Amino acid sequence: MIQLPAGFHLRRDTLARSVVVRRSWPVFLDLCVAGLLLACFYAVVQIARYWNSTPRTDFAISLSPHALPMYAFFSIVRIGFAYVLSLAFALTYGYIAAYTPRLEGLMLACLDILQSIPVLSFLPGVMLAMVALVPGHQLGIEMGAIILIFTGQAWNIAYSFYASLKAIPRELTEAARIYNFSPMQRFFHLELPFATIGLIWNSMVSVAGGWFFLMACEMFILGSRDFRLPGLGSYLQTAAASGDFRAITYGLLTMIAIIVATDQLLWRPLIAWSDKFKFEQTESSNRVSSPLLHLLQHSSAIRHLQQRTLRPVSEFFYRTSYKRRAAQHLQPASNSKVQKVLRYIAAGLFIGIVLFAATHAIVLLREVQPRQIGMIFLGAGATFLRVFAALLIGSAWTIPAGVAIGLHPRLARIAQPLAQIAASVPATAVFPVLLLAIVKAGGGLGIGSIALMLLGTQWYILFNVIAGAIAIPSDLREVGRLFRFSTVEKWKVIILPSIFPYLITGLVTASGGAWNASIVAEYFRLKNQTLSTFGLGAQISAATDAGQFPVLLWATIVMALIVVTINRLLWRPIYRIAETRYRLSA
Repeated sequence: MIQLPAGFHLRRDTLARSVVVRRSWPVFLDLCVAGLLLACFYAVVQIARYWNSTPRTDFAISLSPHALPMYAFFSIVRIGFAYVLSLAFALTYGYIAAYTPRLEGLMLACLDILQSIPVLSFLPGVMLAMVALVPGHQLGIEMGAIILIFTGQAWNIAYSFYASLKAIPRELTEAARIYNFSPMQRFFHLELPFATIGLIWNSMVSVAGGWFFLMACEMFILGSRDFRLPGLGSYLQTAAASGDFRAITYGLLTMIAIIVATDQLLWRPLIAWSDKFKFEQTESSNRVSSPLLHLLQHSSAIRHLQQRTLRPVSEFFYRTSYKRRAAQHLQPASNSKVQKVLRYIAAGLFIGIVLFAATHAIVLLREVQPRQIGMIFLGAGATFLRVFAALLIGSAWTIPAGVAIGLHPRLARIAQPLAQIAASVPATAVFPVLLLAIVKAGGGLGIGSIALMLLGTQWYILFNVIAGAIAIPSDLREVGRLFRFSTVEKWKVIILPSIFPYLITGLVTASGGAWNASIVAEYFRLKNQTLSTFGLGAQISAATDAGQFPVLLWATIVMALIVVTINRLLWRPIYRIAETRYRLSA
């Protein structure tokens, strides 16, 4: 029986309606979840049919707006698979690099090299290998496109996870050790939650990078073969090459609609959910909200799924892990010798593969003339100056803007979707308009290439700074208010030290992204014409189009050496400062 305060009256029909709404609303949510699962099942069936079909690389790309839904669907699937692959790689690679001191330096050097290699440099080997791996099916070509998109997404997520693991407060690590956490418990209850905020924001910029390089991954020339896959990237590249601004507008509007839907249905709930993982000792009064997350949290189907499936499965894995650790203490010492032998065998196989690849690479490099090598180094110098200018301009506005967005949830609700849209729209799609404006103003592709690099790489800095500002503990901000810090003092004492590890991660990935973006910034096709400016990116693009693999290999090696040298002499010492002086501790 419902007891109401004195003087308060509630009509019986009103009460009945409220009870019906409370009971029917979870049912509606469950029906929505069921409908979503059915839609996903139908999408999987359609993709399986397409991937199992006869391989084709010469699809005729239609510029009709009616073809956009199908193209958008294929592009979303490629980017989605590439992101899942990128996340799995980042978690594995970052974890091994952070907790294996003997391999840490080598793995970080490899990561520096991988993030600096342009997508088109991966293109010949990846595509030919995937086609040979899955002959007779479209799956091989699609796998090649997915891996190419992966090469534009994975590296900054791996850097973010590695940096988060190195910045875990010592008292949290000690608590996990005292409670005897297994590696799996430590990963899911300490390391992954602590890195969640950075992972989500870097995932957003990674997906944006996937959209940026989508045009290069869905439509390209490899020697005498013209690869064209059905997708939004190939649609936009075809429209840009033909100068059809109407088709470009349709394509961009479709992409913006996808980005807005992704923001509201995926990123906004994840940001609101990750707010609970902030490292703070006083609860913040400003919380990010998400209506969709609220609805999902009140879905009875999801609650039953968690209680009856996810929780028992996790407990089973924890028990298995505990039994395995207990058994390892009872195993004889001979097992450790067997493990050492297996490690030596694996290391020997790896070294043999590296030597085999290096021998063939040297044979290719000997085919390049000394004059061509000199031009490659000169082009590298020109591209270096453009990359430096793009980083300088990008940092000038992204640092204050990112801090403002991260510290003010109301502003973030408006600015974050806009930034996501701006970061995801391929600059190569809007570049024809921008290039024409620059030419009319008296500039050329030399200046335009800097603008295109800036459009493609400044978001790495912005999203990392936003993540760093969001992760600032509320108690530190309260201290600033209590002591009445001025704006300069807040930046000097609280903001800059707190966002410093995130800022360095953003700068490192933006630097690699700028070098990667040079392949499309310095070599551009417009109305069946090829516009280029002198630089290393233009040389890589031209060598890919002409099938000159020795020149492509030389240019890629030079670019990787430059990026690795910069990271070793500049970013790596700054990383050590971030790990020691600017590490959050209670």
